[in-house]
Amino acid sequence: MENENLLAIANEFGSPVYVYDSSKIISQYDRLSDAFKKVKRLKLNYAVKALSNIAILKLMNSLGAGLDTVSVQEVELGLKAGVKPSNIVFTPNGVSLEEIEEVSALGVQINIDNLSILEQFGTKHPNVPVCIRMNPHVMAGGNSKISVGHIDSKFGISIHQIPHILRIVENTGMRINGIHMHTGSDILDIEVFLRACEILFETAMNFKNLDFIDFGSGFKVPYKLGDIETNIEEFGSKMTKRFNTFCKEYGKELTLGFEPGKFLVSEAGYFLAKVNVIKQTTSTVFAGIDSGFNHFIRPMFYNSHHEIINISNPKGRERFYSVVGYICETDTFATNRRISEINEGDTIAFKNAGAYCFSMSSNYNSRYRPAEVLWHEGKAHLIRKRETFDDLTRNQVDIDVFSKVVETT
Repeated sequence: MENENLLAIANEFGSPVYVYDSSKIISQYDRLSDAFKKVKRLKLNYAVKALSNIAILKLMNSLGAGLDTVSVQEVELGLKAGVKPSNIVFTPNGVSLEEIEEVSALGVQINIDNLSILEQFGTKHPNVPVCIRMNPHVMAGGNSKISVGHIDSKFGISIHQIPHILRIVENTGMRINGIHMHTGSDILDIEVFLRACEILFETAMNFKNLDFIDFGSGFKVPYKLGDIETNIEEFGSKMTKRFNTFCKEYGKELTLGFEPGKFLVSEAGYFLAKVNVIKQTTSTVFAGIDSGFNHFIRPMFYNSHHEIINISNPKGRERFYSVVGYICETDTFATNRRISEINEGDTIAFKNAGAYCFSMSSNYNSRYRPAEVLWHEGKAHLIRKRETFDDLTRNQVDIDVFSKVVETT
């Protein structure tokens, strides 16, 4: 997308606003598919939690992707978007048996990550195929907030508990049709990830009637010029060779699964905000925008870096700014960042705003959540309206219990 496209969208739909470029999503999907084109059976299940707008889910469905979901609500969104239940995987964490049963009744593939629920579900529903999420105890992702494969993680069943799993499977007579892992986000070291895959291959040999093995995702995308990223092509080549060899050893052609989220949508997203005020202090120049961590929490929550450009003055002289929000908390998006000179009223754009941005937004400070726009084949399509005061109060119940107190006083 060009700056003039983004400016036109900000002018038409107001700010702040999220914008997603469908062509980037499609190219990322094709890139990942091409990396594994020599695998006979490949299934890419888009991680809904990254960006759950129904229009995005429809786009993924049109590409042939399935969905990786973590709540019954995400499953319902997928079904509403037209995705077949058989193309949806449910991989929750810490949910009740009742929620898993509710999803199972919809015909969705169930993925269970703890022994207690595995035994309960297998006892009650031995004929329902189940995938098991393993914890390989491999730190393949980034920091502790985004790495979920380490030994202290709440996710998955420890590989050291395989004997217990096998005892549950034998006692209940349940069928295990898949094995799964997810080590975390921002994977850079392919060899570490491949080592985790070897652990999953070894685990899979304990189950004789599998249909698929799902290796999660967590592939790193670049967040700034010259940033390092996961070499998908190299990983695809190495993983394809190993997976095809494993299928021969296993004696059956299995489906190779991944669940990309950030990899597909991160770089496709832009977050546009208007500069309300330029504030000069004794040591800092602040650019205060019409948003805050209620709309865009990743820089504060994960200390993530997002490139910021002044699309109103992209070729202006660069100056140092600390970009901050309007929330009554410390909500700093960037500190002493070189940005083309900013004036009050300018529109700035945050890059890599497609994944875990709108989906983590809130109404903190009673602010409305922004609109979402899909840029598709050269046209801007509104895919979520900006919230209004009615949306803010829709589920609040106005009770009248204070009038008597007023009369008495």
